[in-house]
Amino acid sequence: MTSLNPVRGTQDILPEEGRLYRRVEETAFEVAERYGFGEITTPIFEFTEVFSRTLGDTSDIVTKEMYTFEDKGGDQITLRPEGTAGVARAFISNGLQQNLPLKLFYRGPMFRYERPQKGRRRQFRQVGVEILGVATPQADIETISIAQTFLEELGLKDYIKLELNSLGDTDSRSAYCDELVKYLSDHQDKLSKDSLERLDRNPMRILDSKDEGDQAVVVDAPRLQDNLNEASQSFFEDLCEGLTKLGIVFEHNTNLVRGLDYYCHTAFEFKTSDLGAQGTVLAGGRYDGLVGQMGGPETPGIGWAAGVERLSLLLDDGAEAKRPIAVIPVGGKAESEAMVVTEMLRKKGYRVDLGYSGNLKKRMKRANRLNAVAAVLLGEDELTRNVGTLRNMDSGEQKEVSLETLEDHLALYK
Repeated sequence: MTSLNPVRGTQDILPEEGRLYRRVEETAFEVAERYGFGEITTPIFEFTEVFSRTLGDTSDIVTKEMYTFEDKGGDQITLRPEGTAGVARAFISNGLQQNLPLKLFYRGPMFRYERPQKGRRRQFRQVGVEILGVATPQADIETISIAQTFLEELGLKDYIKLELNSLGDTDSRSAYCDELVKYLSDHQDKLSKDSLERLDRNPMRILDSKDEGDQAVVVDAPRLQDNLNEASQSFFEDLCEGLTKLGIVFEHNTNLVRGLDYYCHTAFEFKTSDLGAQGTVLAGGRYDGLVGQMGGPETPGIGWAAGVERLSLLLDDGAEAKRPIAVIPVGGKAESEAMVVTEMLRKKGYRVDLGYSGNLKKRMKRANRLNAVAAVLLGEDELTRNVGTLRNMDSGEQKEVSLETLEDHLALYK
């Protein structure tokens, strides 16, 4: 018999968790709109090539984590593991190069087969932004600024720090990779199996390896910042100056890298110490070569993504949901009129609960369990006089009010 438990790495999102997730996503959306971003929604699954070409054949996502299958038409399909590749594909497919610059926001589920842990599941949600068509540091500054504002408005300002690095342009990266490979080749006996596989095709990823042996080797490795040409240094200086003018505090982490060739210049992460070793809650960078690598026109881009579940773990879950108003009919003849009053209040914007059955005691017990802020009691005798009893559920005070002015009395509880 098939287990009735969720598949490992997935979860049922119950109302309390869902409220926190919604808060993260709605805050991200509201801030994105304020910054002039439009929302884009791409399919949950794409042709596998969309991700294998962009994420790199040697990346952990492609080799170990993607959910890939053959559909009934014989096509190789992959559940999206991240959002940027799909946005870039949509940019090409829809001929959006005529609309540059583009500022896009996305949200939705992603899928990766990895070891489930705190705040990290196999089906998870992300929010993210992308700016396409701007090659200057202004886009990087704005991208980081919107991330900072988003996290601040979630109330996380005191729990996060921004780390920043320059990956340089193509020439700088190429020169650096030559030096790095030469250095690492002399220490192959100390590198992990994964790093040995990356040595020729993805050497920069060794710099942020979590393996202790790898970390010991890279301590004395050549530094990327020593290989930046004048153009790359100028770009990074302009970025840092712009962030400083906006009051955005950052740390320069020289080991913060992105391994794929289409990444350049800016790489950044917002981190916290409140989630253990896996402390990155939002990460991004510039990817000027991505769209061209996918077969589209050469188009500069920069963006970031954040995990909704991970951010929700940092939120104050003591914030109460909006409290409802309970409408309670007393007597069978009051049931239909209670539905009319309930519908009227809902259309006016109130959150209203109407129990389906039970005597007054049971319905009041339900109102207390729902943490109702007020109750409207409608008895048969009261209805003949077109009034109801309004009870403050916190103080217990109650009074008769005309149904015609009920909304006015409830305005205090909205």
